[in-house]
Amino acid sequence: MGRLIHIGFGNVVNTGKIIAIVSPDSAPIKRLVQKAKETGAAIDATQGRKTKAVLIMENNQIVLSALLPETIAGRAQADGAQAYTDEE
Repeated sequence: MGRLIHIGFGNVVNTGKIIAIVSPDSAPIKRLVQKAKETGAAIDATQGRKTKAVLIMENNQIVLSALLPETIAGRAQADGAQAYTDEE
């Protein structure tokens, strides 16, 4: 198992399973999110707030986050400070 990073409101994801972190503003991503919601492949971690990032996972699921893509990407690249490791 890879490192776990915080994506907001106490939610964490495995960095080893992330394919892409994208902004939800483009039409293709909006369609992707809508289709995932319809098929049950969307995990909403926004706690009712505006979706600012969409994490595309390797198991064809997507995770919606209220944090900016830059914030999540920075945490995925950081060593230890914002991340939870599997040893904790």
